[in-house]
Formats: sequence, C-alpha cells, structure tokens
Amino acid sequence: MVTIEIADRTERIARLNDRARNGLDRSSRILVTSGLHAELADEKPADAIFAQARLIGAMRRCTFQADTPERDFASFEVDGIKILMKNGYYDAELIYGSEDPADASIARRVVTLMPAEDY
Repeated sequence: MVTIEIADRTERIARLNDRARNGLDRSSRILVTSGLHAELADEKPADAIFAQARLIGAMRRCTFQADTPERDFASFEVDGIKILMKNGYYDAELIYGSEDPADASIARRVVTLMPAEDY
C-alpha cells in the first residue's frame, strides 16, 4: 500500500536525521554559521568551545513540530538567541543534492545551525 510505503520512507529519513543530529553518522556534518558562532562566543578560545558545547547539547535535545515528521527542521534557543536547525541532503562528495535522502548509502547529511534572522 502506498500510504505505508510513504510512512516507512518518512520514518527512515527521520531516523537517519536523528543519527546525524546526535553525532552517530560519521558521514554527516554539523555546520554552525559564522554569524551564529560570533553571537554565541566571546573572543577567548575557551568561550568558543563552551558555546559550541551548549549549542550542540541544545540541538540534540530539541523537539520537533508535528508538521516535520522527517525531523529535518527545528528551532530552539541558546543564550537567548533563537536558532534554526535544518538538514540538507547531498551526494557522497557533498556537491549536489542527494537523489534519495532515505538511502544512507548515497545520501550525506549536513545539519546547519543558524540564527533565525539569517534564514
């Protein structure tokens, strides 16, 4: 049945997105925009490391709205800054869009974190 196939595909994509967001997919990348990094971190290297840790922790704990069943978009706050998280799907070389985000053998995920005003 087509509805079951779509639901299975959606859940497969959601699980792959969860793995990327939680650092369990070695082929995925987490990208923090320079604008967000500048807003969260002071000039000291240690401050930048702690800011990144707060950001990654918040991303891993974020919740998703019902209209994002693939768990590929969310918003949350860190240090009073509204942050958007968006998954992108690319080919193995991270050049072109993926032909099938549900197929982990050909799709690479890039999780982008940015301040809401940059979206």
